[in-house]
Amino acid sequence: MNTRVYLIRHGATSANGEVPYRLQGRGSNRSLDDLGIDQARRTSRVLESIPLVAVYSSPLVRAFETATYVAQAHRLSPIPIEALTEADIGRWEGLTWIEAHALDPELHDQFHANPGTVAYPGGESFADVASRATPALVNLARAHPGSSIAVVAHNVVNRAVLARLLGLPIDQARTLRQANGGINMIEYEGTQSRVVMLNSIFHLQV
Repeated sequence: MNTRVYLIRHGATSANGEVPYRLQGRGSNRSLDDLGIDQARRTSRVLESIPLVAVYSSPLVRAFETATYVAQAHRLSPIPIEALTEADIGRWEGLTWIEAHALDPELHDQFHANPGTVAYPGGESFADVASRATPALVNLARAHPGSSIAVVAHNVVNRAVLARLLGLPIDQARTLRQANGGINMIEYEGTQSRVVMLNSIFHLQV
């Protein structure tokens, strides 16, 4: 029996809209901004016809709020899963990439050369995130054989998990775009998995 997992990136916060972009890891716990609320509502509407039996989420506010919109359409409540929390990005939390380079020029360059295995300073690497989030997703799928569930997580989490599922080197995880409110769909059948849909954003088009 196929289990379908709709893996979603949370809606936008004010940090996502800043120019230049500011890094937002597990140390930032902002709520959705107006754009993020709209994205969460649109995501909820497009999944309304899917017979979801459960909605899971990172415990961070931006993900949990997004999951709440998705869950409400199915008369469900989101269930927080610690392993889905965004990456620990250490002392780069809240910085722009320019500021991160000024603070740690050598590490910044190493990270961009090998983003899968070089950890954020004082934090995690993409490989670290994949090692905790991928098994969590598998366990959630196994808990609902033959059903459909939604999982709301984060940019690094989704990229790391998808890279593993697609058989990509973890250093290529950052090439997988994950838009705020974007939806991926993964099918699990026994020990096999396949990515059926990647970063669908048609529901977000204005």
